[in-house]
Amino acid sequence: MATCNAVIDLSHNNSTVDFQRARADGILGIIHKATQGTGFIDRAYAQRRQAAKAAGLLWGAYHFGTAADPVAQAKFFLRTASPGANDLMVLDFENNPRNPGNTMSLDQAHSFIAAVKDASGITPGLYGGRYLQEQLGNATDSLLQNCWLWWSQYSPAPEIPRNWPTWTLWQYTDGHNGHAPRAVDGVGPCDRDQYQGAMEELRAKWASGTLL
Repeated sequence: MATCNAVIDLSHNNSTVDFQRARADGILGIIHKATQGTGFIDRAYAQRRQAAKAAGLLWGAYHFGTAADPVAQAKFFLRTASPGANDLMVLDFENNPRNPGNTMSLDQAHSFIAAVKDASGITPGLYGGRYLQEQLGNATDSLLQNCWLWWSQYSPAPEIPRNWPTWTLWQYTDGHNGHAPRAVDGVGPCDRDQYQGAMEELRAKWASGTLL
């Protein structure tokens, strides 16, 4: 299947962003951190959302899950991100490196995803890597199977949990690890993501608010 390398994901940690230059360098869509837990709002989110859309880019928002009440997290995310009908929503499900005791559990992820689906009518995507694989093992999870998979693995090829038949997005580099290309004009080294499909398909699916 064809793939396209046209998505980047950002947060306030990416200090320099020029969306016009990124678009000219072949980027189609941006997925930006919006929230974490029940109180953290990415300070760059709102301004960059406006700037990205003005540059003609597609937009998505992700929430970094914690061990806080998952329904409260979902409400906080939706209220802050305020996703439109053409915007993607994603749960970032990974180990909290700065505070491992504040890491979201699989059950909490279920509750977050269900709450977002109940409120918006759309099942969010699920971002994960090693921690997600550890939590799932070889089991299948019928709720998570409804999420399109955004897989993080900085290796020559993605090796995903058996819970999904394939990946939808693959974060293959963080700008330093993983194969090239690692940088984008106007942004510099950053998280880059391949989409499993053609550019036209990515554009059409994104416009529906989901990559399923």
